[in-house]
Amino acid sequence: MMELRWDLTLEEWVVIASHRSERTFFPPADYCPLCPSKKEKPKTEIPSSNYEIVIFENKFPSFCKSVSNQPLVTGKKEILYRRAPAKGICEVICYTPRHNLTLTDLPTNRIENLILVWQDRYRELGKYSFIKYVFIFENKGKEVGVTLSHPHGQIYGYPFIPPKIKKELEASFDYFKKKRKCLFCEIGKREKKEKKRVISQNKDFLAFVPFYAHFPYEVHIFPKKHLTSFHSFKKNDTRNLAEIMKKVLTKYDRLFGFSFPYIMNIHQAPTDGREYPYYHFHIEFYPFYRAENRLKYLAGSEEGAGVFIGDLLPEDQASQLRKLRHNTIR
Repeated sequence: MMELRWDLTLEEWVVIASHRSERTFFPPADYCPLCPSKKEKPKTEIPSSNYEIVIFENKFPSFCKSVSNQPLVTGKKEILYRRAPAKGICEVICYTPRHNLTLTDLPTNRIENLILVWQDRYRELGKYSFIKYVFIFENKGKEVGVTLSHPHGQIYGYPFIPPKIKKELEASFDYFKKKRKCLFCEIGKREKKEKKRVISQNKDFLAFVPFYAHFPYEVHIFPKKHLTSFHSFKKNDTRNLAEIMKKVLTKYDRLFGFSFPYIMNIHQAPTDGREYPYYHFHIEFYPFYRAENRLKYLAGSEEGAGVFIGDLLPEDQASQLRKLRHNTIR
């Protein structure tokens, strides 16, 4: 079963994808479906014996290009229980053939190549008329539910604009309407001026713990100039984004001395054919460790009421991260 169901109480779509319960769950140590295929071992999802970066459609997707086996759109008379086909695209992107590496371990030039691939997928998936939003993300670590440890991320082509992005769009539009300025540009300027939450910066990008951080050691990366999406990127932007990502990721791993789990989300303009000049490209990292041996669990207030409670002062978190050394290997 794969379909969209409308939650009228929150006015947002929920994806029902019951077949995903059969997806790969902690495969045997001697077999990884995301490694290159080897002659002496069972074939993996990647038929090639080697690769640099590879993308393929998810074997257990939340959305599907074809709607032949999906339910018909609910009639207009239905108000409470609307449903629609889950038409979309889900892709997996593997960063490296080396199983025991992470994105943090890759040199800056390899991260730059990955960003170029992200740019390409944003453009290509955005050309589909039924794709309204291209969401690029990475879940890293078993602490966030990852069951395949090979370094990889995912790309979802949604047939609607996701709720969190929709709220950001509404907030940035309201701010622009009142101030005639970009909300995110103003936040970046304020963080750069106050300095106490900034952990790193270069010519084109600023990395900081947000004033309103929801997660412990949460970091956002903002372009210093106004960019709405990967469409706006120039060559130097790609290189400098790779550089600051490398710095942030290395700081994370050095914070407690182990490979740091996180959720990485790339927020950019929708691909629904409309213009969003008031929106601003940015990357958000959500870590789940609040101390070396303590996880941040989302519980009653966060999950039940939608109110996040911060265990640490953002300024203190930024100070810790800022002091950590980072790699500059290209």
